[in-house]
Amino acid sequence: MTATTTPTAPTQVQRWAQAPTDLATAWIKGWTGYSTAALTSGTFTPMHMLSDWAAWTQAATKRTKPDWATPHTVVRTWPQVRLLDFSTPDADATQVPIVFLPPQGGHASTIVDYSADQSQVRTALAAGVDRVYSVDYLPATEATANITVEDYISILDEIVAEVGAEVGGAVHLVGDCQGGWLAAIYAALRPHAVRSLALGGAPIDTHAGDSAVSEWMSALTRHGDIDAYRALVAAGGGKHLGANQVLGFKMLEPTEEFNRLCQLWGSIRDPEYVERYDSFANWFEHGQDMPGAFYLWVVEHLFFKNQLIAGELVVEGTVVDLSAIEAPLYLIAGERDHITPPAQMFALAGAVSTPADDVRTWTLDAGHLGLFMGHAALSGPWTEIFEDLARRNRETAVAAIESSEA
Repeated sequence: MTATTTPTAPTQVQRWAQAPTDLATAWIKGWTGYSTAALTSGTFTPMHMLSDWAAWTQAATKRTKPDWATPHTVVRTWPQVRLLDFSTPDADATQVPIVFLPPQGGHASTIVDYSADQSQVRTALAAGVDRVYSVDYLPATEATANITVEDYISILDEIVAEVGAEVGGAVHLVGDCQGGWLAAIYAALRPHAVRSLALGGAPIDTHAGDSAVSEWMSALTRHGDIDAYRALVAAGGGKHLGANQVLGFKMLEPTEEFNRLCQLWGSIRDPEYVERYDSFANWFEHGQDMPGAFYLWVVEHLFFKNQLIAGELVVEGTVVDLSAIEAPLYLIAGERDHITPPAQMFALAGAVSTPADDVRTWTLDAGHLGLFMGHAALSGPWTEIFEDLARRNRETAVAAIESSEA
């Protein structure tokens, strides 16, 4: 389904202006939830409250590194990334594989395999795609602080050559958020290597729609340069620190962190809720450093100058022409996505040469992360997409057999 209109999201000024009210509301809801649970159980005593406070403190502060939910093997490792293989043991080597490009935005790549019941990887396997791989971005080091977008394109070339060898060097690319624009760039540069392109919440036209990211970009580049971002990277020793990126996301929604903590207090006696809170906090709070040179390239060319949709982006000495993309296209956007509003995502549909009947779009009642890990997105459009890719694989296999027998 495709929505024709989307609600106007609050601006950053409006979000900060209503922060006092939102904070008070969150505090009241948290204590109301806690009091209701305590009174219902008949254990509303100082000792019980002290025990609950200790449990809340531990849940709110104790963090562990996020991990992948699905068994896998490491196919290959580069200084910048690893390639993980989630394929079924009896996977047909002639099946065109899926390669996930997770967001590279200061968090771990595990968002595409967040948990046993919130996993794009598992959704693809359940839909009948037996060959499933994912890029796993590694934290930046001094040795990788100066890598470029060309380095990532080169790595993708090697990935496609390795996992797509049996099918003529081709893959189905799935890109989430920043992995989406990287997938689009690769598909434009190597159209022969991409059998289909599925993107969720990917900023293609970064100046379209009402975006909190664009508001901050406008404020920090009001002098006509990205010096503020350069200073940030310099302060990080040539890296864009993951901790800074996490802080930046929190500033986009100034009361959300306090709201989550209040909800945790209101549900501290619910073990399942606490477990879900821990899982999300472990992922969200685990900042991952990004290569500074690459980060600044993204800021300047994609977000500040918006060169990808304008047809002015140069990679490998070549202008990235989105019209070179002719592969089937699947696009998922969220009505409540304040990071990548739908207009930024759907701009790609008008820029490619994919036939109209091979372009499918969905607009969900979801925020940004809900597009990758939300139950509605996984059980709805992502299942449909992966089932369609499995169907395409079967049709390709049948055609190949018939051709060989002819």
